[in-house]
Amino acid sequence: MVTATKDHTLLVEKYRSKDLDSYVGNEHIKKTIKQYLGQNDIQNLIFYGPAGTGKTTLAKLIVNNLNCDYLYINASDERGIETIRDKVSGFASTASFKPLKVVILDEADFLTIQAQASLRNVIETFSRTTRFIMTCNYVERIIDPLQSRCQVLKIVPPSKGEVAAHIAGIMGQEDVSFEREHLKIIVNQYYPDLRKCLNTIQLSIRTDEVKGKTDKYLQIDKSVLVSSNYMTQVLKELSNAKPKWREIRQIITNANVSDFEELYRYLYDNANVYASGREGMVAIYINEYSYQSNFRIDKEINCMALIQKLIELK
Repeated sequence: MVTATKDHTLLVEKYRSKDLDSYVGNEHIKKTIKQYLGQNDIQNLIFYGPAGTGKTTLAKLIVNNLNCDYLYINASDERGIETIRDKVSGFASTASFKPLKVVILDEADFLTIQAQASLRNVIETFSRTTRFIMTCNYVERIIDPLQSRCQVLKIVPPSKGEVAAHIAGIMGQEDVSFEREHLKIIVNQYYPDLRKCLNTIQLSIRTDEVKGKTDKYLQIDKSVLVSSNYMTQVLKELSNAKPKWREIRQIITNANVSDFEELYRYLYDNANVYASGREGMVAIYINEYSYQSNFRIDKEINCMALIQKLIELK
């Protein structure tokens, strides 16, 4: 059953799951969380997995169904040790009329090493009254001492069928007519990112006034779809005997990519495909340019500099 609130016009927020029954996928994790909610207590948790698969939704769902006070921090914006010392410690140390306090650190893999190190002591100092939920895309960026203090749970994307059924249910509640083929295009394009699927759906809804009645329908504008298989195309070009830098740049430009972390990881994981015998050099280059990306305003230039280095390995 899909539930909605009246205070949001964005489909992503309007239909964000408010309880475990409406949360899509990860049945094994839902059973564990259900037991915690029944006790009105939780472990310190780390949720990790791909973007748009429900990590933040699950964290917010938990605190909304607990008798607790909670603090939400987006660690990609507030990533330094000051955040831990001032906001987190301040919240954890204050008195509360509720039996539990919870700190949500969203995108915790952006926290600096110093901030993560400081967080270890905070977790232990306030363990009687405060719990922590961290979400991240890359759990390997969370230091081992933090992982050992938390229950680490991988958020597995729901199947394409579950995503399609969920989106179809939302469009039914919104009285939007659609062709199954259009829904299939969007799911195949953006899976497993359910958030991106819903944002694209909202962008693609059209309305017509027919005999005084508003008719809403889904119309796909393929020009706004970001190519989800651009990484495969980049890999294919790099695998050629003589890769063309300009061709790869066009692929990336067409995909309208702004974050290249997934591409860097993909190129590392598939180094044997395009640089057999020179995987070590690939790792060195990717490590160098991935690090430099943090200090570049135009990340595409940094990425294309890496591509040139990889081409030179041929």
